[in-house]
Amino acid sequence: MIINGPNLNLLGKREEAIYGNISFDDYLLTLQEEFKDYNINYFQSNVEGELIDILQEVGFSYDYILLNAGGYTHTSVALTDCVKAIETPVIEIHISNIYAREEFRKKSLLSPNCKAVICGLDLDSYKAALSTL
Repeated sequence: MIINGPNLNLLGKREEAIYGNISFDDYLLTLQEEFKDYNINYFQSNVEGELIDILQEVGFSYDYILLNAGGYTHTSVALTDCVKAIETPVIEIHISNIYAREEFRKKSLLSPNCKAVICGLDLDSYKAALSTL
């Protein structure tokens, strides 16, 4: 399961120098084609509570969750508590290298509760995560 948080619905339209010029929907088709043996489901929301709801829904039945929580990575205690509470391993994903950006982005509340963190590989951060499974 791939779960994307706020503003990731604007991929391909926003800050192309950081996030590229491909929509996630287009990239998802590429992932599904390349990883045919995987049943890749996708959810995106700009709403923190909806992200928590989907994590709770799939967090006891899926093999892995790839989570790009966007800005909530650095601010959401509620999302962090949810990741800690579920059983499915979560891999934290970031398109950009959060450690090479603004100071506030260098602290992830999620990381201590995630199996791994992959960042800075552009959209291929998702591909890298899938390749390790």
